[in-house]
Amino acid sequence: MERYKNIAKQILEKLQARGADMAHCSVRESEMREFNVDGNEFSLFRTLFNRYIGITAFIGGKKGSVSINRFDDEAIEAAIENCVSAANSATPDTAWELASGNGERYFKSGAIVPETEKLFFRTKELLNDIHTRHPKIIVEQMIVKHICAKGVYMSTTGNCYISESGKYAAELMYSAHEGEKSTSFYGSDVTVTDLDKPFIDCALIERELCDIENQIDTAATNGKFTGTVIFTPACLVSTVFGNICGNFASDGVLLDGTSLWKDKLGQKVADERITVSFKPSDERIVNGERYTGEGYISEDYDFIKNGVLQSFMLSKYVANKTGNERAKNSSFAMIIESGDTPLEEMIKSIDKGLIIGRFSGGSPGTNGEFSGVAKNGFMIENGKITHALAETMISGNLADMLNNLVAISKETLVDGTVVAPYMAFDGITVSGK
Repeated sequence: MERYKNIAKQILEKLQARGADMAHCSVRESEMREFNVDGNEFSLFRTLFNRYIGITAFIGGKKGSVSINRFDDEAIEAAIENCVSAANSATPDTAWELASGNGERYFKSGAIVPETEKLFFRTKELLNDIHTRHPKIIVEQMIVKHICAKGVYMSTTGNCYISESGKYAAELMYSAHEGEKSTSFYGSDVTVTDLDKPFIDCALIERELCDIENQIDTAATNGKFTGTVIFTPACLVSTVFGNICGNFASDGVLLDGTSLWKDKLGQKVADERITVSFKPSDERIVNGERYTGEGYISEDYDFIKNGVLQSFMLSKYVANKTGNERAKNSSFAMIIESGDTPLEEMIKSIDKGLIIGRFSGGSPGTNGEFSGVAKNGFMIENGKITHALAETMISGNLADMLNNLVAISKETLVDGTVVAPYMAFDGITVSGK
């Protein structure tokens, strides 16, 4: 760690000597050990090493940033010159600000030292489990890896953060096949700090494999109707709340004033059963963020609590520009509170609707309107799943959806990066043949 600290310290001193009023620098190294599987067969084992230096300087209110992947003196000196040149060419802005006075902090999390043999065993076991339990599944690609990272973040404003972290991750891409018939692809992921459990028993991998196997024979949806759609946890995070965050609460839409929620802080924006938080320190989040790029120590916060908007997702820069408060962290460690309704009961309560695992469509407009294809889904009629869906269009409005909540499941996805249940929303337009 001393080497990283010395590199960062020297860079900051040289930036100040060249006129920087403020600056920060990150110096990191990582090592990744990775097993690859292609077409159900092991194809590769490799170890990758990465070096990173990120430099940002502010000169007269003008910002310049560069990054490099080398630690030699010549590369560092060139990066410093390029950073200063970029800052001198920028437009002045008084809103830039860095956290100050936190001193030296040390953060350590996860599995720093890999158990490579056990990782290989768990990888083979996962392939075996899929072959035995789900014979129709073909693993198109599987990447199972251990990543260890260590480094230093240092700023001229009195912060020095030393960090070490390690994690295991399994990423699968697969489809189901029977004769000439096949499903569309689907991906399952999990990140963990130990190898105590078989991968197939982590997150919702087993259930997702079952769902894909049951989607080989599909049927088209007839006509057009307005009904209830259940979003699986992964789809809920990416399609629903990922777009809500980007369209209504992020830096860009608050800065340009296009957010529907720009005047909604402290007001009801969703059903009172909905609570969404960003909690990098939650024990279910692996290697959660400990500090932001602006040098602030990360804290957990509520985004929506009991339906009321509590915070925007703003950097300190945009907070200064808009007169709002900055978010207490800059991560996407999303925790969506579960409900008290079993998934099977949610399905039984629906007269006509869908359950979908993936959505393919363009980004929603800033007004929240969305339209696209529901994939990896099933038709629900009279409280029962009747058939897998051929590609079916759905459309609606994200802001309206949050106030048309039907139910939240007891079951949750815990995959190391997010925690999320199933959610059912009414008033969504479904278009078939």
